[in-house]
Amino acid sequence: MTKIRKDFLPEDLIGVLANNKIDGCIAIQADQSTQETKFLLDHAAKNSFIKGVVGWVDLCDGNVKHTLEYYTKNPLFKGVRHIVQAEPKGFMLKENFQNGISKLKDFNLTYDILIYPKQLKEAIELVKKNPDQDFVLDHIAKPLIKNKEIADWSKGILEIGGFKNVYCKLSGLVTEADWKNWSKSDFKDYLELVLNAFGIDRLMFGSDWPVCLLAANYSQVLSIIENFIEPLSSEEKRKIMGGNTCEFYRI
Repeated sequence: MTKIRKDFLPEDLIGVLANNKIDGCIAIQADQSTQETKFLLDHAAKNSFIKGVVGWVDLCDGNVKHTLEYYTKNPLFKGVRHIVQAEPKGFMLKENFQNGISKLKDFNLTYDILIYPKQLKEAIELVKKNPDQDFVLDHIAKPLIKNKEIADWSKGILEIGGFKNVYCKLSGLVTEADWKNWSKSDFKDYLELVLNAFGIDRLMFGSDWPVCLLAANYSQVLSIIENFIEPLSSEEKRKIMGGNTCEFYRI
């Protein structure tokens, strides 16, 4: 983890985006604290290329509505994420977490689902209980690409992709592959299945920078998706490479 055991700030990213012809980004939470949420919003206010923030609030708090009222006064606050991949089985179906999720739509906020494949069934139940909430599945639910595990993951992806209020980020692929020996062909079957499950209109490119640096630089991550979508039309590419993101996060 030495490659990412340091500070990463907007000045470290702006040149990377320019070199890859990326106009802007969404900053996504990495720490479950309101201090980090405020930190991200502060940087977004000072850097116009950060188009929005998906922060963290305690969705299990009984006063979560008041917290959301506070943060949504800032138009750069677009959504919420909780690191559910680190939570025990059943977390997403807890009454207090469900209560928090149910409040998001009242503030036009999105929710990023960060899970492992074994949690897909639970995520599907979460989505079923919240048909009016906009969700996005981060990192295609992190299948273990290194071991070519696809069968069980694919069943969950096809089911959750059937819900029209769920989008999916084409991100986090390289860190689920062999960090030192991956190739673009490793991701083909996974990307094709996700495209089949969600369709053009609900897929969005994500870099997972700086975590991706464990296995690849930004340009390499970008090239995986650009290579995959090469056969698509220019309009379909536009949607995946930014249009759907703008629509989903309302930017």
